[in-house]
This record gives sequence, structure tokens and C-alpha cells, in this order.
Amino acid sequence: MVSNGIRRHGIFGLLCALLAVTLNADTPRSAQIPTGAVPHRHRPIRIHERRDGSVTAHNWSGYAVTGAPGSVTAARGSWVVPTIHGTCPSTNQYASFWVGIDGFSSTTVEQIGTDSDCQNGNKTYYAWFEFYPHPAHLIKNVTISPGDIISAEVQYVGGNRFTVRLTDVTTGQSFSTTVTVPHAQRSSAEWIAEAPSSAGGILPLTDFGTASFGFDSTDVSGTCDATVGGTTAAIKSFGNAVQTITMVTSSGAVKAQPSGLSSDGTSFVDQWVSAGP
Repeated sequence: MVSNGIRRHGIFGLLCALLAVTLNADTPRSAQIPTGAVPHRHRPIRIHERRDGSVTAHNWSGYAVTGAPGSVTAARGSWVVPTIHGTCPSTNQYASFWVGIDGFSSTTVEQIGTDSDCQNGNKTYYAWFEFYPHPAHLIKNVTISPGDIISAEVQYVGGNRFTVRLTDVTTGQSFSTTVTVPHAQRSSAEWIAEAPSSAGGILPLTDFGTASFGFDSTDVSGTCDATVGGTTAAIKSFGNAVQTITMVTSSGAVKAQPSGLSSDGTSFVDQWVSAGP
């Protein structure tokens, strides 16, 4: 994805330092993050190749449903906040989990999600929203912990406006906001594990183990579905419009890979394989 990103040095370094202040590696709390910004960007897909109906990409892993421009009006998802495996290395690593509209074949992304990051050796969990190409923003009033069940939605409400909602089902905390995105094409819906980016490119992917999406893992009904052309249905119901996305390195080695969809069409797991890049 190409855009003006946060500089790796200067602002980016300062934000990383702020994120690490007072964080406890064993019991991280997003409330301790003293900034409204997020030290990375969640950008449109960087497709590596398409083969046999599947897609490999450098920054996304999961599922997308594609449609005609203007046809996608909602995407809903639920997932369990992945627990970071092992000890955080000295190099910062990031993993984002989100539901959104656009970005698969367009230049905007309307999205909301959570992160499981390693920041300066500390395990850090938080919620965010982003209307790319605008910067990502921290959701300050929702405290994220590993293992929490998240329910989230992105909805087109008319007049180029989108509403994003996120609820931590485990704690009952919630957030919503509405923003105008003038050039959104509304041509895809997504359920994604992402290696986010800085101005220097795609960042190392945190070892998140397994990310579990959908009713089978969350018991949240009416999620991991989309509304396309006025029809609301589970991911699997959209047939040939469903895109399976595997994240790979620049050399083609797998970084993260989704399972097949469950029988009800809403659920899958995404498995971490390597940090990349």
C-alpha cells in the first residue's frame, strides 16, 4: 500500500516510547497508552499473486467478499483477542485483527479492530479504528486484554458516511463513531489478521498463535457476515465472491494462513507461521 505513513524515526519512535511507558509485560492495559495515535497504518491489501481462486498478500490474511462498486453496505465480525506467544523480542512486532469495508480492490479502508503487539519488549493490547488514508486512532475508553471476545461492525449509513462500532463482549465496554469517506468504493468486506505498516514498509508480525473468528469461537451471533447488494449473509454464502487470503513474505514463504470456513459459513481460525517480513 502506498501513502504518507508515520515516519519510522521521530514521531514513530516517540509513539513507540510512549506506548511502553508503565506497561507491564504480563498484564498490559490499553488505558496506560497516553496517546490518541496508533504507531502504524492499516493499509489496503498488497497482493502478491492470485491462483486457483486464492490470494496471497504481503500484509493480509483471512477472508474478503467482493462486490460491484457501491454494493457493500455492512461488514460484521467477532473474534477472540489473540494472546502473544512467548517473550517479546527486542524488535517491535505488530498484529492487527479487524473487520472492514474496502481495501481489497480500492484505495480506502473503513475498519475497526484490535492489536496484539510487542512494544519495546512489552506485550501490548488495544483497540483502534481507521478510515484509511486517514491515520489510525486509539479507542481509549475500551480496555483490551488477551482472551477478550470482540464484536465489531462497519456500516455505510449514506452520504459517504460510515459508522464503526466495537464492543468488548467480555467487559461490556463499547465504542462507535461516524466519519465521512468521500471516495470509498464499497466494493469489498473483510475479516483480517494484518501485519501493519510504517513509512518504511510492512512491520514484523507478532507471534499471535491462532486468531479465532466467528460464532464457533465467540458465541456472538450475527457476525462474520456482510451485506452486499442488499443481501445479508455469512461469509461462505457469497460463493465465488469469497476470497481466501494467505499472508506471505516477499519471497513467498507463508507468514499467516486462514483455515477453511466452518459449516455455518461464519467461522475460521488464522494461524501465525512467521514474523516475516
